[in-house]
Amino acid sequence: MKNIVIIGCGQGIGFAAAKILSENNTVIGISRTQNNEVENLNIDFHPMDIISGNLDEITFPDVIDGLVYAPGSINLKPFNRLSTDDFKNDFEINVVGAVKTIQNLLPNLKKSESASVVLFSSVAAKLGMPFHASISASKSAVEGLTKSLAAELSAQKIRVNCIAPSLTDTNLATQLLSTPEKREASGKRHPLLRVGNTEEMARMTEFLLSDNASWITGQIIGIDGGMGSTKL
Repeated sequence: MKNIVIIGCGQGIGFAAAKILSENNTVIGISRTQNNEVENLNIDFHPMDIISGNLDEITFPDVIDGLVYAPGSINLKPFNRLSTDDFKNDFEINVVGAVKTIQNLLPNLKKSESASVVLFSSVAAKLGMPFHASISASKSAVEGLTKSLAAELSAQKIRVNCIAPSLTDTNLATQLLSTPEKREASGKRHPLLRVGNTEEMARMTEFLLSDNASWITGQIIGIDGGMGSTKL
């Protein structure tokens, strides 16, 4: 049984990962929002905004085997309507929060025999997509962080990988999928003709944390219905 910390477990992909991983692991969950179902999971839940909160207030296991950083943002606007604060906020949520968490828990991760960190990017970091300037910039930074940490932490046997989804059916995507027509149109933009779901992302997270992925590090893994690598 592994000790796994999930940041952003209150909803979306983080919640789906907590649901799956808590079946066979000890899960410590942290989120500023709380899905009512979180209370029914076998996890040690702490309500906290990772940006403004103090992780030192939480008693973590001495050894942490897995860390999942799942908070995200969808801030789609024309470039000339994006403020510098929009860029700063997306960067704080996606990059600074991850840096803060990893630095805080690094001593615990180093004590594991096979620690694994999973971060989240977006297909928009790879493809040029209109109205995605802010999110693309911050998620591209996440991918750079992933590769740099994978190289730096390999000597401590800490693996670092990143999942890059395309549009996934989460609370963040509610407006983009609010009608059957919008859902169908979004699906048709992908070679596999549908949007993603949270369990698919959670299952890849589960794999990357497992010993079955013990020779995988520094990878950006697209779960995007083929959008990032094929053309319709």
